[in-house]
Amino acid sequence: MKQINFDRTGIILYTINYQKCVRFYQNILELNVLFKTNTLTCFEFGSAYLMVEIKDENPLESCENRRTRTCLRMNVTNVKAYVNTLENHHIEVDCQEHEWGTVAKFLDPDGNLCAFKDTDKFERQVLDWKSSIKKTKGYERSKNRNPKKSSNRIEQNLKKKKS
Repeated sequence: MKQINFDRTGIILYTINYQKCVRFYQNILELNVLFKTNTLTCFEFGSAYLMVEIKDENPLESCENRRTRTCLRMNVTNVKAYVNTLENHHIEVDCQEHEWGTVAKFLDPDGNLCAFKDTDKFERQVLDWKSSIKKTKGYERSKNRNPKKSSNRIEQNLKKKKS
């Protein structure tokens, strides 16, 4: 299957406490507004967007033991500085240190789970994984390489494209 090329990706948060959430993302997290309507505000969210939209009903309201299904993760250079900012606004933060990095979890005014994660260790995880995959694929390629089969497969693919 061919990889989908997205023009832009985004997350939509349906909120009951719309105005409080807009103020939270705009004033506390200092996200820039891309555009607004009467019922939604769209923020820059890294290379994506975060759309906060009014949802005046809560279909899960009766579910007392529902689990959190999403987390808005924001990778930042200095997690502790952002923790201080949140705490200065009297927002409770659960800051955790792990071998894979620092994460600070908190809730927005509508109860959506958010978290800051240290960029350096996240990027290190990505690079380490890519490096291990390349080594594994390189080993598999050299072990299973048959130049004649490979060139036959290429020729077959070219013929398919022409027809």
